[in-house]
Amino acid sequence: MRFEFATAVRILFGPGVITEAGEVVRGFGQRALLVTGGDTHRSAALRDILSGAGVNHESFPVTGEPKIATVQDGVIQARSCQATVVVACGGGSALDAGKAIAAMLNNPGDLLDYLEVIGGARTLPNPSAPFIAIPTTAGTGSEVTRNAVLASPEREVKVSLRSPGMLARAALVDPELTFGLPPSVTATTGLDALTQVIEPYVSARHNPLIDAICREGITRAARSLRIACEQPANAQSRQDMCLTSLFGGLALANAGLGVIHGFAGPIGGSFPAPHGAVCAALLPHGMAINIAALRKRQPDSEALRRYDEVARLLTGNPHATAAEGVQWLTRLLADLAIPTLGHYGITPQHIPSLVEKAAQASSMKANPLLLTKDELTDVLTRAL
Repeated sequence: MRFEFATAVRILFGPGVITEAGEVVRGFGQRALLVTGGDTHRSAALRDILSGAGVNHESFPVTGEPKIATVQDGVIQARSCQATVVVACGGGSALDAGKAIAAMLNNPGDLLDYLEVIGGARTLPNPSAPFIAIPTTAGTGSEVTRNAVLASPEREVKVSLRSPGMLARAALVDPELTFGLPPSVTATTGLDALTQVIEPYVSARHNPLIDAICREGITRAARSLRIACEQPANAQSRQDMCLTSLFGGLALANAGLGVIHGFAGPIGGSFPAPHGAVCAALLPHGMAINIAALRKRQPDSEALRRYDEVARLLTGNPHATAAEGVQWLTRLLADLAIPTLGHYGITPQHIPSLVEKAAQASSMKANPLLLTKDELTDVLTRAL
């Protein structure tokens, strides 16, 4: 057995850890670019904390999901204000944008030189500028991943900038920052987090360390996601979901994902659909098709046993089967009013193109088995 595990240099988790951000950031310099979501008011407290610690900073808001041009503009501003550290505070979009800005701040050439799929896929020669991640949603786990997902609208696809050198120098995960999220965002980001502890657990690259993290994450999400949606200020449920998100980031960065995220990139690049909502809509269907394909072609597969274990963790029933896990998720989506993919304008006519793009996605490489074109088509058809 051989495996590697890499993550952020330092992880601070717990209520109130945001107050330590000034000291953490100042350790990397006194001039920072602060990357935020579109609502800059949510970062007001952090700006005060940075100022109080003597860290000069300029804000760079990211509206919507980050595009290649977003990162290019951010690098220009970071260089203009002579930033030596990049701090990102927000959801996955802000964190991915900040991560990519920090990477390009320390590397030569054009961003396209390093992008997967549509670019040169060159290796970044230098580690990123110091990057500090502060998530305000419980979903992507981007605070501890080594890639940034960026949209290319003209090519209708999302692609990754990826390097071990992009890992954050520090990730500050404060559950209290998620208290103000509306139920709909809590639901879709939470289901993204749940997806990211299920897919690595059954992936072709799982390992014992990932297994432990994923089992813990699935258990916490199963008991707390509904409560977090119904009781937004419930501290225990918010903490559970932040841990699930963190564990998902740790897991996907070291064991990969699968068919659900394989589709999420092409869909997000072609339609105005939030990443978490796409993963949520696909989750039970991607699982169901994987299970059926494994039973047909690999009936003795370890992945099938793992899907049974996922079902037991979700349902709390020690005798649950993989199919019952899919049923549990299907009911959860209905209870949380998760929109189907058709809500975002996806129709049967779009399926062939999306299937072709998904088959080439990097996330698909860790799926427990290679799915056929018909099986991929079935996943999307069911999610419409």
